[in-house]
Amino acid sequence: MNLNVFAVAGLARHPGRGLNATMGDRDEFLRWFDTAWRDAEVALHNGDAGPRFETWSERAPVTLFGAWRNAEDPAGAREVFRELAQAFSQATSSEVELIAADASGDLAYTVQREITSTIVNGEPRQYVLRVTQVYRREDGNWKVVHRHGDEELGADKGP
Repeated sequence: MNLNVFAVAGLARHPGRGLNATMGDRDEFLRWFDTAWRDAEVALHNGDAGPRFETWSERAPVTLFGAWRNAEDPAGAREVFRELAQAFSQATSSEVELIAADASGDLAYTVQREITSTIVNGEPRQYVLRVTQVYRREDGNWKVVHRHGDEELGADKGP
């Protein structure tokens, strides 16, 4: 599913509120996800961690699992992002297949597949990650507070 189409197709307006308040929590969140969050992911895979820093919370609790290293606080997550940015360069594609998403009040979540082609430590690499993220609205801005991602190696098989 194309994230851009999904995010735009789900928008709803509620009469009687200002422009920003006309969207429900979910729709507002998905607009942010499809712009700021997506831009930060592309930047990271091109070697720039700065935008990712902007999309992640600096307030505990923050957790990161399944990256090259895990982190259990904001400083640890930032350190992992710096390491990732140093390893990545020249992304040729970055797609997100949004499987599920919702927001209510100041909390939101996404479940997605991330399909990426980039250079990792000088070598071309293509991979698919299965990712779950949790977000918190802080001072009016959405921030990632938890990410768990693992590489999708093939179709899951039953017992």
